[in-house]
Amino acid sequence: MRKNIVAGNWKMNLNRQDGIALVEDVLGKLPADNKTHVIFAPSFVYLHKVAKMCADTPKVVAASQDCSSNEKGAFTGEVSASMISSCKARYVVLGHSERRANFTETNDQLKAKVGQAFASDLKVIFCCGESLVQRESGVHFEWIKSQISESLFHLSADEFKKIVIAYEPIWAIGTGVTASTSQAQEIHAFIRNLLAEKYGKEVAESTSILYGGSCKPSNAKELFASQDIDGGLIGGASLKADDFLAITQSF
Repeated sequence: MRKNIVAGNWKMNLNRQDGIALVEDVLGKLPADNKTHVIFAPSFVYLHKVAKMCADTPKVVAASQDCSSNEKGAFTGEVSASMISSCKARYVVLGHSERRANFTETNDQLKAKVGQAFASDLKVIFCCGESLVQRESGVHFEWIKSQISESLFHLSADEFKKIVIAYEPIWAIGTGVTASTSQAQEIHAFIRNLLAEKYGKEVAESTSILYGGSCKPSNAKELFASQDIDGGLIGGASLKADDFLAITQSF
């Protein structure tokens, strides 16, 4: 049975004091019988602290927002997967649309990053999604297929079990526009079928696929009720404890 996951991607927001306060607030209010897997993805500089804060709370862990495609060496400003793992983070987010756009990350680079993550025993939240132009041109299915296949389909079926997919319609990130539930479900079902064709039904059915486009308390319940939507990669709403908590309890 696949996990229901809500991951909060803080992006480049919150100072140390505010970030710690947010985590404390969420942890303090999570119900004792919480069934949702909760992930905080803070800035690198708070990662160790956040991971330590989550250590004693079941189903709550920390993730990095990125990692280097290199193991180590003269790469000033980069952070390696082994460094992230040593901070007790469990996941790394790879391929977010902002990194693809702002840092020109390619499918090949992301393939290398996945390899580094796995070598350091990190699970991967792998992002994919289309722009408005690609959707309107009708090429969005092939685009998403290429993102997933070129970066992930070298993995074995056992390795793929350490992957979580996050679908993010780029046209709905930070715009206040949300893909309709039917639009989101259509893409999630497409991704699951793609995985089934490559790895078989068992792997496809056990892979969590998250929605990552302006998910908030007002629409989370409807989205999460869909057959193939297993949670969310949350941006802005993850910066407010009550909003984030409401989303985690929306299944």
